[in-house]
Amino acid sequence: MSVIRPFSALRPKKEYASAVAALPYDVMNSEEAREKVKDLPYSFIHVDKAEVDLPVGTDIYSDAVYAKAAENLKKLMSDGICVLDSKKNLYIYRQTMGDVVQTGVVGCASVDDYLNGVIKRHELTRADKEEDRIRHVDTCDANTGPIFLAYREKAEINAVLDKYTALTPEYDFISDGGVRNEVWVVEDEADIKTLVDGFAQIPSLYIADGHHRAASAVKVALKRRAAHPDYTGDEEFNYFLAVYFRSNDLKILDYNRLIKDLNGLSPEELLAKLGESFTVEAHDGAVRPAKRHGFGMYLDGKWYSLTLKDGIADENDPVGSLDVSLLQKLVISRIFGIDDPRTDKRIDFVGGIRGLGELEKRCGEDMRVAFSMYPTSLDELMRIADASQIMPPKSTWFEPKLLSGLFIHFLR
Repeated sequence: MSVIRPFSALRPKKEYASAVAALPYDVMNSEEAREKVKDLPYSFIHVDKAEVDLPVGTDIYSDAVYAKAAENLKKLMSDGICVLDSKKNLYIYRQTMGDVVQTGVVGCASVDDYLNGVIKRHELTRADKEEDRIRHVDTCDANTGPIFLAYREKAEINAVLDKYTALTPEYDFISDGGVRNEVWVVEDEADIKTLVDGFAQIPSLYIADGHHRAASAVKVALKRRAAHPDYTGDEEFNYFLAVYFRSNDLKILDYNRLIKDLNGLSPEELLAKLGESFTVEAHDGAVRPAKRHGFGMYLDGKWYSLTLKDGIADENDPVGSLDVSLLQKLVISRIFGIDDPRTDKRIDFVGGIRGLGELEKRCGEDMRVAFSMYPTSLDELMRIADASQIMPPKSTWFEPKLLSGLFIHFLR
């Protein structure tokens, strides 16, 4: 049984929605954020990456940064840019990017659903990244960025989504990358009940994106439970901000790999070693794999296709049969000697939204060889999460990204 809970969102007035909404904190560094907020006084980046309002060189994990984030959030309220809804609602959030249309329900997920495995994970988290968001959430007393959840669609929920998305939206604006963002407010108690009851019949939710935000929100909740041993479970800190998307709406893009050197091999030796596990063919143009177990490789200005030979992948192993796992095992580790892609400086990753041209560009700058991937599927992700297993790092790249600042959930 999955929980979705209505809440009173702090959100921008209609006329400020596009000025407040911003890409999530973890898709830009401090320098990029500083550049982005020039002439954008209401951008939520001022809350999510508050170092932009402090001197250059400020430690981004200093107390001053988190205090500034809380101050900037309060300022959005005191300046009348964002207003707290007077009642607890659910919200519908639709994003359109090209032919991708993802429609989700905004509400609060249960900390206990996370702890008892109703909300399923597929990635490991890093303690330093968790600690950053723990301090941010705790100091702001709010979830400022939503967790991206996926669920297997249900007719009753679809009916409510269809009803509202046929109406004029509360927000409707274009954000970076030409993404259209639309929001509808679900105030009707009967419709809220239909959504709550519909999700109660869904056995599992899946974190598509936002593992660190989810883990941090849960740890803040556990910290507050410890401080309030008489808690009832109804307090807002027992819930965290999320957007629940139908899994069949979502699109995962390829997450490609770049390697800095050939590990002492000549190009001819590399091709020979690849030939042990793959059928290797030269191509005139860029290679974007068309199906699973196919890869592209860019080396010395030339593209090659790599097709995995029969019998190598164990399709009964949900993790081992992933293309990212096969490339890691057979190529990145075995041939290039990179055993820990999380920490090794010889490897880098490029989301498919940047295009294959980015791989060619990087190979002309700071990298030697690139591999293009076929995207991991939602079915693969859910299969692994259902098996309580973990995907390799950098397995999925979701687009479009959820914007921050459209909905804020206070923990008090």
